[in-house]
Amino acid sequence: MISKKLEDALNKQINEEIFSAYLYLSMAAYFHSLNLDGFAAWMKAQSQEEMSHAMKLFGFLGETGARISLLAVKEPEKNWKSPLAAFTAVARHEHYITGCIDGLYRLAGSEKNNPVQIMLQWFIKEQVEEEAVAAKIVYKLNQIKDNVGGLWILDKELGARQNKS
Repeated sequence: MISKKLEDALNKQINEEIFSAYLYLSMAAYFHSLNLDGFAAWMKAQSQEEMSHAMKLFGFLGETGARISLLAVKEPEKNWKSPLAAFTAVARHEHYITGCIDGLYRLAGSEKNNPVQIMLQWFIKEQVEEEAVAAKIVYKLNQIKDNVGGLWILDKELGARQNKS
């Protein structure tokens, strides 16, 4: 049984994951506008992955008999100063999502809800990976600076991403 407070928090996290998908899709559109198709492909794959995270929570709530309540999704940013600025925003956003998941885990622990805590362990591991990947790309973009050749190489590398969801 999931308390109303925890149910509401999990529904809010579904919204956060859907917003993440929407944000990354907006970034894909931004990168398309720059003819950085590899960056765009990476963002589309990331968007799909974030939607799969929302669906994992959706499915869990359904399995437990909790009420699924979808919330309005806010409009994402549409423009960034540079690819570095966009990926810096990704890193900040993933750090924010990690905080959300950590808060959910603590709430489930305070309510002694082991099934929710066990389910959230997958998300905790996922967020370690999400933050590491974003930080690595930010590092590479900082190294590239204004080197157009380096940007094209990274574009090709990001375009080779295999979607894991």
